[in-house]
Parts: sequence; structure tokens; C-alpha cells
Amino acid sequence: MSDGFLPRWSLKTEGVVMPDERLPTGQMVVVGLQHVVAMFGATVLAPILMGFDPNVSILFSGIATLIFFLVVGGRVPSYLGSSFAFIGPVLVATGASVGSPNPNIPLALGGIIAAGALYFLIGLVVQLAGHRWIERLMPPVVTGAIVAAIGLVLAPIAINSASGVTPDNQNGSDFARWIALATVVAVGLVAVYAPGMWRRLPVLVGGALGYLIYFICANVLGLGQPIDFAKIGAADWFGLPSFQSPVFDMRAISLIAPVAVILVAENLGHIKAIGAMTGRNLDPYLGRAFMGDGVATMLSGAAGGTGMTTYAENMGVMAVTRIYSTLVFLIAAAFALLLGLSPKFGAFIGTIPGPVLGGLSIVVFGLIAATAGRIWVENRVDFSNPRNLITVAVALVLGAGNFKLNVAGFTLDGIGTATFGAIILYHLLSMAPGMTDRTETVH
Repeated sequence: MSDGFLPRWSLKTEGVVMPDERLPTGQMVVVGLQHVVAMFGATVLAPILMGFDPNVSILFSGIATLIFFLVVGGRVPSYLGSSFAFIGPVLVATGASVGSPNPNIPLALGGIIAAGALYFLIGLVVQLAGHRWIERLMPPVVTGAIVAAIGLVLAPIAINSASGVTPDNQNGSDFARWIALATVVAVGLVAVYAPGMWRRLPVLVGGALGYLIYFICANVLGLGQPIDFAKIGAADWFGLPSFQSPVFDMRAISLIAPVAVILVAENLGHIKAIGAMTGRNLDPYLGRAFMGDGVATMLSGAAGGTGMTTYAENMGVMAVTRIYSTLVFLIAAAFALLLGLSPKFGAFIGTIPGPVLGGLSIVVFGLIAATAGRIWVENRVDFSNPRNLITVAVALVLGAGNFKLNVAGFTLDGIGTATFGAIILYHLLSMAPGMTDRTETVH
């Protein structure tokens, strides 16, 4: 790579395209569109589940990606989108119901900004002191436990949404449950049987199929509440989304700020994976990557958007296409900015039925939990070691039971207690003689 602030991207017309290389312009645009499609489902779903405006989150996913690109000097290929790690703490802090308009978004925004600030400070320390300490603090057994806890603490949220549970209908409905299950099956069929690139977009395509099934059952057959398309026709093609200002409340901050630790673990794993795919050592950019993500999260939270994180979905696109050019993500970011400035697009997203979102939530939250297994297997975590076994066991139950703890006036929910519990318990048990793990490696 170039020694300048940004690489000098050289033209490449075939084979593997490295981060400091580029394709002809037309091909770059097509690949950029693929990345937009890949990030779209999750980046839209997360704000909907939290009751945020998806247009704001789409807009800031583009802005966040541009910020990340500049902070890492165009060296690390990544797209930033809405983080699912914020869903549980945000819903608890705001008292909102999943998939419903959130009346207390400003409270959540203050917490998101605090998380971004903490994330930035961790990145600054990593940049100044080196990255090895963060790997020792959160080895794969701990990272996997945290990731699994995130998925488990979100499970009741997914089930309530899939069941059609609302404040006015605590029992839900069988119609909602069947639609949710149909959506789950659709996502699975797309992931396994769809041709080509469609197989890489199971949430997006499966969600579209679930939407179609709901439309037929409700709007055509009259089996449920029909979808109302009136707002789409009334919305403008272009315009600013609904920005909001943050409110800083210590209770909300105490619930949401600890998510920064989870984002660190997530970003660490992503950069390690990209380094493995490209055959390049990206560890020197870890601190800058954390800082870039932290700044992006603070800026997003300051205007009404969700917290941001690097996206595994886009890593999947890179793995399939073997195109790692960082310039591609500038193009993807530009497309996201255009989508975020379209109220008509936001109005369409608002028509997605709750049971369809519930079905998607079951899959997405389940995949988050299942990712833990991949982390443990790929890093050969030794579960015959009681330290590892107990650390994971405790973290899973703290997350699944949404164990809350008040510490010096701060309240940690299940994700927070599982995160800090796993870190503290792992290192406490590591003090015992004979607890050295022979097989566990870092990310």
C-alpha cells in the first residue's frame, strides 16, 4: 500500500482485487450496489425493531462508512450499518415495544452517544498502547459468550413480535404466528436453495417473500389486518428524514453505554477475518477502526440514528466476490445516502407487517447466538477446561434470563451483566494454577 494518507488504487481487471486495487468504474458501481443490498436488510431491521426512523439509520450508515474510510486511511474494507447489540438495552431504557414507534428515542440517543464515546476512548488506548491487551482481555471464549448472550437476551423480544403481542393484545394471534413461521421458512429456503448471489441475501429476500405471503393472506383473503399503502403514495421522493436530538439521562446511559465493549469484540473479530481473507496484517489499524466506529456512532446518535458497527454481511460479499477494494465502499455509501434521503422509501419500510418482522427477528437473533459456536470452533476453544465452561455457562444464563444489576447507581441489563460477567469471571478463574488453555487461540 502507499505510504500516503490514502492508498494509490491500481487498476485490476481480473482475479482477486486487494484493498489498494480497483476494478473499471462500471464494475465498481455494480459491486457497490451488491454491498448496499447486502447491508440493507439488517440496517433497516434494527431501527424498525427499536422504533427508530429507518431512513435516518440508512443515511447514517452511509455517513458512518465514509467516516470509517477516512479514519482508517482507506486501508480496511468495511461497511458500517445498524448494530443489533443496541436493541435490548435501547428497548429496556426507553420502555418501548419491539417494532412499535418509540416515544423515548431521545433517551436512547444519549446512551448511544455515550457508547460511541466509550468506544472511541477504547480505540484511542488501543492506538497508543497496542492491540494485544484487548485480545488478552477478551479471548474467543469470552467473545463467543458475549455474542451468544446478545442473541439469547433478544429471544423474548423476537417471540413477542412474531406472536403479534401488543399492549392491547397480550395473547397475540395464531395468524401472526403462522406468518412469522412462514417468514422463517422463507429465509431458510433462500439461504439454502436460492441461486447465485440471492443465497447471500436471505433476510432481504426471505423478508420480501414473507411480506408477499402476508399481503395475499390479509389484503386478498381477508385473514388479517390489511397493509395500508396510502402513506407511500403521499410521501415525497426526496426529502430529509426525521432527525431527533439526544437527551442525556444517567439511567439510559448506564444501560446502553456498556454496548461499547460488545462492539469492540465484534469489530475485533471482523478485522481479524478481513485480514485472513486478504492475507494482510490489519492489526495496526484496530485502534483507528474502533475510533472511526466510535465517532460514527456518536454522530449517528446525535441526529436520531442507531449505533453503528462493521457488517459481517458485507464481509460475506467480499468473500464471495474476492473484491476487497476499499473504493467499493465509497460507492455503497453514496447509494445509502440517496436511499436515506427518500421519504417514499421510508414510507414503504413502514408498511412491513409486525409478524414478518417477528419472523425475521427469530432468524437474525438466533444467528447472533449461533455465531458464538462458530467463534468457539474456529478458535478451538477447549470446553474440557472448567474455566471456559463455567465462564460460558454463567454468561448464557445471565443473558437468557436478562439478569439486571445495580452498580453504584448504574443499572446493567442482561447484555451488560453477561458481558462484564464473562470478562471478570474468565480472568478471575485464570488465576488458579493449571488453568492455562492449551488449545485456545486469539481471534
